[in-house]
Amino acid sequence: MNKEALFRITYGLYVVGSAHEGRINGYISNTVFQVTAEPPQVAVSCNKDNFSAGLIAGGRAFSVAILSQEVPAGVIGLFGFRSGKETEKFSALPYLTTPGGLPVPRDHVLAWLECRVVQQIDLGSHILFVGEMTDAEVLRDEGTPLTYEWYRRVKKGATPRNAPSYTGEEPPDGGGSLYRCSVCGHIYNPAEGDPDSGIPPGTPFEALPDNWKCPVCGAAKRDFFPLEEK
Repeated sequence: MNKEALFRITYGLYVVGSAHEGRINGYISNTVFQVTAEPPQVAVSCNKDNFSAGLIAGGRAFSVAILSQEVPAGVIGLFGFRSGKETEKFSALPYLTTPGGLPVPRDHVLAWLECRVVQQIDLGSHILFVGEMTDAEVLRDEGTPLTYEWYRRVKKGATPRNAPSYTGEEPPDGGGSLYRCSVCGHIYNPAEGDPDSGIPPGTPFEALPDNWKCPVCGAAKRDFFPLEEK
């Protein structure tokens, strides 16, 4: 069975925000979809181990931030590879608050939704929260929504372990002297470099500055290990 077929399903990448008893949090989700038109209802999937699962269940609400294609990989790393149990994620970047008190990143977001939970379904490892939309706003008329396919193909992004689409397989790579982050699985490809960090294409891993960090999760250079050439 070739699980790569699952990556041909069209997904977006979103930050799902939550708030309960004075705590706010957010996580990266590629499972956000509209399920009804009237009233407008949206469903999101959340791993039971995520800190957000308890906040959404307790607060009975969630927000959805629709990310633009230009979002820095570090934002994906912040919300996708760090736990809200140890990290105040929204303290690391500007954010706004919806009328219902839910957090939304301010930058690199095309639009946001605010939803009141009306149903939750136990899926074993995940909970499906169905929410009725209570508010929404378009922040930018221009820009392209970030898709999961673009994130994997262009950014060479890794899949968070708690994501519904996690398979345990390596993300695609371009061959050569590749190095993999032991924290999030991001692969550094010298042929592509790390333009967002000022590292031009053609820069071998050994030539990266000692203070270079993983563009996805912020892990140190020492946390990378070499992959066998393919």
